[in-house]
Amino acid sequence: MNSVTIIHVGDFKETYFREAEKEYIRRLRPFCDYKTVCIKEESSFGEDSEKLILRALEKEAEAIRNAIPKQALKIAMCIEGKQLSSTELAEVFSRESRPICFIIGSSFGLDEKLKRECDMRLSMSKMTFPHMLARVMLAEQVYRAFSINSGKKYHK
Repeated sequence: MNSVTIIHVGDFKETYFREAEKEYIRRLRPFCDYKTVCIKEESSFGEDSEKLILRALEKEAEAIRNAIPKQALKIAMCIEGKQLSSTELAEVFSRESRPICFIIGSSFGLDEKLKRECDMRLSMSKMTFPHMLARVMLAEQVYRAFSINSGKKYHK
């Protein structure tokens, strides 16, 4: 069975995001082992100092590295990443035999060094979304990709 891990910085504050994600995780059970890993957001994000933000991103990156499954395809979710259609994302899943790990940073993003270590940078859109909404959107797109690959009628 395929393995998909979503590593995210910070957790939901709104229950409606949590419930939406749970629904897609429920739908994904027949297709893959879908796991989410929450990394604690560093507290210095309340500060305006660019140095403090960069230091916090480095600390988060270390925790993220420790949570990445061994031999996984690492995909950094970031605005400068490549945009894929749902069908193109499904192709990534169909050709990949390794576990797949998506990494979602905080509202300040991800550490640059960590992004360079990833196999792919992926962007959901040119538009900006709250990073917590990105988790729900990603869960839906992973479900859509598996639906496409299995021939289900979910994808239109």
